[in-house]
Amino acid sequence: MSGQEWSELPAAELCRVVVQNISPAVDAGLFPIKRTVGESVVVEADVFADGHDAVACDLLYRGASESHWRRQAMQPLGNDRWRGVFVTEQPGTMLYSVAGWVDPVATWRTDLLKRAAAGQDLRVELLRGAELVRQAATRATGEDAEGLRASGDRLADVRADPTARSAAAQDEALHALARRYPDPRQILEHGPPLAVEVDRERARYSTWYEMFPRSAAARADTHGSFADCEARLPYIAAMGFDVLYLPPVHPIGTSVRKGPNNEPSVDAADPGSPWAIGSAAGGHLALHPELGSLEDFSRLATRAAQLGIEIALDIAFQCSPDHPYVREHPEWFLTRPDGSIQYAENPPKKYQDIYPFYFETNAWRELWRELAHVVEFWLEQGIRIFRVDNPHTKPFALWQWLIAGVRRTHPEVIFLAEAFTRPDVMYRLAKVGFTQSYTYFTWRNTRQELTSYFTELAAAPVRDFFRPNLWPNTPDILPEYLQFGGRPAFMVRLVLAATLGANYGIYGPAFELMEHVPREPGSEEYLDSEKYQLRHWDLDRPDSLRDFIARINRIRRENQALQSDRRLVFHACDNPQLIVYSKTTADLKNAIVVVANLDPRHRQSGWLELDLGALGLAEGSVFQAHDLLSGSQFLWQGSRNLVLLDPAHAPAHVLRLRQRTRSERDFDYFL
Repeated sequence: MSGQEWSELPAAELCRVVVQNISPAVDAGLFPIKRTVGESVVVEADVFADGHDAVACDLLYRGASESHWRRQAMQPLGNDRWRGVFVTEQPGTMLYSVAGWVDPVATWRTDLLKRAAAGQDLRVELLRGAELVRQAATRATGEDAEGLRASGDRLADVRADPTARSAAAQDEALHALARRYPDPRQILEHGPPLAVEVDRERARYSTWYEMFPRSAAARADTHGSFADCEARLPYIAAMGFDVLYLPPVHPIGTSVRKGPNNEPSVDAADPGSPWAIGSAAGGHLALHPELGSLEDFSRLATRAAQLGIEIALDIAFQCSPDHPYVREHPEWFLTRPDGSIQYAENPPKKYQDIYPFYFETNAWRELWRELAHVVEFWLEQGIRIFRVDNPHTKPFALWQWLIAGVRRTHPEVIFLAEAFTRPDVMYRLAKVGFTQSYTYFTWRNTRQELTSYFTELAAAPVRDFFRPNLWPNTPDILPEYLQFGGRPAFMVRLVLAATLGANYGIYGPAFELMEHVPREPGSEEYLDSEKYQLRHWDLDRPDSLRDFIARINRIRRENQALQSDRRLVFHACDNPQLIVYSKTTADLKNAIVVVANLDPRHRQSGWLELDLGALGLAEGSVFQAHDLLSGSQFLWQGSRNLVLLDPAHAPAHVLRLRQRTRSERDFDYFL
């Protein structure tokens, strides 16, 4: 070759098709996307080939344990982009891919139509088509093979009427059948396949209530128990919650125990922080003696389930100085130069009552196995939801390994990541397996902040791996907005959390009783925080928000549009103190518009500019806007409408839209 060095030639069966840019895909398929049972996965890809030949492509999908792909023909969107859809069926992992090929029968059919339109002789082309169809028959079996051979014979029959042969060449059934049996040498399957983690419905739609069991006693200054929690279940169920999240329920260390307001304990009666796990009574596999036994815990979970409530437990991988692990496995902790064990701190804050695990220990394998054993133990007790404390302070690889191991045998398990940290870290935790994630919602207050943040969460690629769970307050966070906004602030933040997010929760009873006093000015810590002392709550206070919360949660249950995060649209308003957004079902039969006054002190009004197309309404149409909070009904027409919200009475509208029928409009005319 004239001295030129050439690499080895490709195989004789050269595949001409290209398959690329598959979506959805998280980091080019490095991590799975997320869906819940019954949700659709809309897959798109670029599929093309050299030249002008027609191409075809199939969406391939199957369960991870299945050996054969299910196939579905993808439809062209134009400009070499194709789309297919499959529906998830059960919790677990599903795989999907795209296969493309040059389709000679489709190419022949297209060219035949052009030749016929030009009045050209089709005899040779019909024989060519017969040859292609017979080749497809050799790759088929049974009735399909017989049908293709018969079609080939009809095309090749020169004695038949030319018009009949041309009509046979355009038979849709023939081309659909031939498409099913392409030349395998021409098929390119994109690999490796992409994955979707399919969760149960509660991963997509859940309503959480957080409560400290030790503060559930009916009498003040009495340590609560699981029996007290059981007695409170009807109260929680009446508000419409379906997940009851309990902070750590394990024995609490006594060494350097923290007292009220996170000060060093000076009273032997101080209960300490539940997150300082472990004492002589046991560690992560034990229960606090004053809460009760495993039998008591099981009875609580059973009674909760009867009321439609699922128990979520806290997983906090850390220890008090009195935890058995500290004595039995000192190698799992970091020893400082002075010989003491490193306690937790976030300078200048110090948490001397907590020892974090040292994940760079040479004994990390044994540590990981023990932490997995903790989760396995609570799985054996029937727990299927875990809220994980500060997962961002543990290795990503640990969570990827642990969660994948759990889901192999228990795909129904839900892990909520409590990580208020940098966006990339929060997103990485979601990618490696966490089912749901805490968010920055707690600190997003203005219309611009809320719109920008939730637009990001609702758009690809974030929506494919990150499921937000919105909390207006937590035991660690009393936001400034709630400290100074009064009752309207609590109400509007509840409306926002419950309607912006399909998953949301509150820390109660602090929320419904509007606990708002900080430990000191500028702090987000509660004064007399329940984290460090017992609290007695008057659940029957006349100013409680319990009825308002129940109404919000009933609205969520009765409107499917609010049970998903995938169709959130923000609408324009000329007043920046008003935020307007909608959620709809895919068929647009359920459309909810929320208008909220973000100013908790002053009445605000403004003109809305609704995107009627996003709501399934025609331009200029007349429709009813039924406020599900107040019961009021408004008759609106077109996209521009006026609203007025006084926070002292109603800080928000939650409007269900319904287009008025022709007969209703005629009746209005005659009136």
